[in-house]
Amino acid sequence: MQQSESTETAGVQSAQEAPEAPEAPGKEIIRFDKVVKQYGSNVVLNELDFRVEPGERVTLIGPSGSGKTTILRLLMTLEHINGGVIWVNGRPLSHMERGGRLVKANEGYLRRARQSIGMVFQQFNLFPNMSVRKNITEGPVHSLGVDKAEANHRAEELLDLVGLSDKIDAHPTQLSGGQQQRVAIARALAMRPQILLLDEVTSALDPELVAGVLDVLRNIAQTTDITMLCVTHEMSFARDVSHRVLMFDQGQVAEEGPPDQIFGDPQEDRTKQFLKAVLEHG
Repeated sequence: MQQSESTETAGVQSAQEAPEAPEAPGKEIIRFDKVVKQYGSNVVLNELDFRVEPGERVTLIGPSGSGKTTILRLLMTLEHINGGVIWVNGRPLSHMERGGRLVKANEGYLRRARQSIGMVFQQFNLFPNMSVRKNITEGPVHSLGVDKAEANHRAEELLDLVGLSDKIDAHPTQLSGGQQQRVAIARALAMRPQILLLDEVTSALDPELVAGVLDVLRNIAQTTDITMLCVTHEMSFARDVSHRVLMFDQGQVAEEGPPDQIFGDPQEDRTKQFLKAVLEHG
């Protein structure tokens, strides 16, 4: 079961106050334009701008509370923005166009908009009463209208990809934490998303199980053209799979660049401080 959605009321403009629709973005698959997210007086994202290109693998690093996971939850529409616009595939995500202006999106629009996005959470969130096969095929069959035979074939392919072909008829309670997380990755991929969001996917695992999950993700990164947006404290993984690394601090991008630069020659003091603390702790 997915993490429960926020019950917070969206703080976007009403239809009467809605801004004119800006020009749609170019080829980038994700674009944040001046995005604000706050809880009361606590501003989590402060007019955030950033872009992700199709097929790009971007890792978000930074201290807890810097806004990294909030970005993923906004993209999954589990949270609502308080200002700005998020674009996915050239279309506004949390807004829809009406009469040349952007207004708050309704649930039907949101449901269609997030079909291109898959997410793997910290907790595995598998349905305990369903087999591994059923966990993977349920979404494609009921949400995408995929034929059951095709969904089963896809489940078998994905379980082979994550190294769990022999567990297709097992139940989650019969699996280790690392195996459950690999099933969760297969389940997300079964929906054939263009964008895969990864939120600290190894944080709930025992240390000896982390390597297997990260190896699966490395293999996916190397063998597919899926766009990946990853939040992690596993710096070696970030260095291995990323095209670009963004260092977050206080709701803004403090520094960004290719992994070799960020990890080998960071320019900002805040990045240096964070990496020193993480690597010493590790």
